[in-house]
Amino acid sequence: MIMLIYWSLPSILFILALFSFVSSRKHLLSMLLSLEYIVLMLFFMLFMYMNMMNYENYFCMMFLTFSVCEGALGLSILVSMIRTHGNDYFQSFSIM
Repeated sequence: MIMLIYWSLPSILFILALFSFVSSRKHLLSMLLSLEYIVLMLFFMLFMYMNMMNYENYFCMMFLTFSVCEGALGLSILVSMIRTHGNDYFQSFSIM
């Protein structure tokens, strides 16, 4: 019973994060926040799995380090897009 609670709550939160990512496609900042929430839920599930299987948490720290680097890269792209285009709408950003 307790295992069901341990895995159902992060799974529901992960599905909600995916829904939030899909529904917020106009602004880059809201998409970045949704992606960070997805990464946070993945980290939470990975951490629970590593603790339940009595593995070391070294891989969790590596995952957290890479997710922080990914967040910094996303924010730098956001800043450069706002400096060049004036806003973070995907409508005003041309791929060509």
